[in-house]
Amino acid sequence: MNFIENLFEHGLWSSRFIIVLAVVFGLLGAILLFTIASFDVYHTAAYVINSYVTQGHPEHFHEDVIGGIIGAVDLYLIGVVMIIFSFGLYELFISDIDPAKDEHGKENQLLAVHSLDQLKDKISKVIVMVLVVGFFQKVGRTEFNGALELFYLALSITAVSVGLYFLSKVGHHE
Repeated sequence: MNFIENLFEHGLWSSRFIIVLAVVFGLLGAILLFTIASFDVYHTAAYVINSYVTQGHPEHFHEDVIGGIIGAVDLYLIGVVMIIFSFGLYELFISDIDPAKDEHGKENQLLAVHSLDQLKDKISKVIVMVLVVGFFQKVGRTEFNGALELFYLALSITAVSVGLYFLSKVGHHE
């Protein structure tokens, strides 16, 4: 019975390597997002150059440029989420990433993950930033037609600012 139990436990422990699929495809997703965002920035730059050469200063020019850049930042941030996710899963289930350590063996804290809660915290903070960027992208394309709408805009920006302030305080003990 001990042999079967040992064999089963070894197989069960080895099954953690299925995580490699999530790691590889998470990194592939990050590469795709970074590539798409870079093309978006390139197309926005081409639009800026083309617009100024042919039209001077077209209507809604600033909104289009800012929208393109913010959209790219949004994709970059989601790519960062995918990288953090991939690194975190690898470190939690497979092995520490040795090249992430300096010559003294001290690890880089940027992507270091030692628990699922740490992984969740790192990912959730970046997701909140994605939502903030998306919020400002929508605000940039919205037309405000009255004092009440501007007041709501001011309240929403205040709420986002307060939320970001408290998010920055999470995990910091002074």
